[in-house]
Amino acid sequence: MSGVEYNIGVGVFVIGDMQMFDRIRNIKYVLVLLAIVIAIGSLLTSNYLISDLEQEERNKMEVWAEAMRSLNTADENTDLNLVLKVINGNHTIPVIVVDEEGQVLSSRNIGKSFSEGEDSLRYLSILAKDYRAKGRFIRIDLPQEFDSDEGISICYDESLMLKRLAMYPYLQLGVVVLFVLIAIFALFSAMRAEQNKVWVGLSKETAHQLGTPISSLIAWHEVLKESYPDDMLLPEMEKDIKRLERIAERFSKIGSIPEPQPEDVIEVLQRVVAYMDKRTSSKVVIRTHFPDEPVIVSLISSLFEWVAENLCKNAVDAMGGAGTIDLYIEEDAKFVYVEVKDSGKGIPNSKFNSVFKPGFTTKERGWGLGLSLAKRIVEEYHGGKIYVKDSVVGVGTTFRIELPKDSSIV
Repeated sequence: MSGVEYNIGVGVFVIGDMQMFDRIRNIKYVLVLLAIVIAIGSLLTSNYLISDLEQEERNKMEVWAEAMRSLNTADENTDLNLVLKVINGNHTIPVIVVDEEGQVLSSRNIGKSFSEGEDSLRYLSILAKDYRAKGRFIRIDLPQEFDSDEGISICYDESLMLKRLAMYPYLQLGVVVLFVLIAIFALFSAMRAEQNKVWVGLSKETAHQLGTPISSLIAWHEVLKESYPDDMLLPEMEKDIKRLERIAERFSKIGSIPEPQPEDVIEVLQRVVAYMDKRTSSKVVIRTHFPDEPVIVSLISSLFEWVAENLCKNAVDAMGGAGTIDLYIEEDAKFVYVEVKDSGKGIPNSKFNSVFKPGFTTKERGWGLGLSLAKRIVEEYHGGKIYVKDSVVGVGTTFRIELPKDSSIV
């Protein structure tokens, strides 16, 4: 019963892990949605406020234009105190007064001081045309008795404060986006820390649970050796016990920081091939394509051996128990490349990244943790990469592992 209880416990543990990932993924979506709502609300509110302020400045300029008309049509009986007060009261809105031919008559609040001369007038004239093109002008018609049958135009621009307010929503949007990115990064960090705890707890518990039956098997094996020293099954039993010990060792190293040692990748993979040959159907052919010379790289051999076994077992499952598995080893100045190629059912391109996510599986029975753990071992313990190099549905799949030769990066 203890084995059944343990399997149920592991299942609950893994299901809880998957539920945690779903919760964090949902929180991420809520944060992104909240950021979008805040951004849209901020932009709409700011747009309404800016539109109101633009209309308010337009109204001020109409009053200012009326004051200019009064100034230009004033006679000796006109009280200019109020007119001058309105004209001189504009300290924020840039204004350029031009005649019908576009000649600059006066300017105010342009924000740049000019010496008298042709260059300043040309600049003001260009600026006035730009204001007119944007629709920011008010025409004043002067009566004929004032020696003009034409008029003048009051060309104006938005005030500096209005321009700053127009930029504010985009600044606010940038702050919101930055906040969301920081929040998502914090969530991912928390998720990764929690995931590490899950992996370590699961691995340590597995190693602990395996310890007791392995010790019993070792004791029973010794008893059988004394009683039946010539039994031909005892050597095979001893190999299986050692195999279980290596499995327990692998799980015990998850979460710790074991020191990689220089290993010959060819020897490691040859052990994997020998193990798989005895435990797979004769319909599965494993072919090796290895260099003649040793290929040395820093490895935690027990963990890397498990990665290779996992890839081979997945290949056997993908082929339905019949087909070929090709193992390749190549190297260059910086990396050692290990490839596992099968003649199985293949993986769609859209699933290349998903296969390494916890919980993803195509098997009817399985937790979908093998490739996720393999990715963690290759990347975190060996500083390498593992990915789907290529795959064709109905033809087969090739997984590639890249291992750096420089052990200092591990």
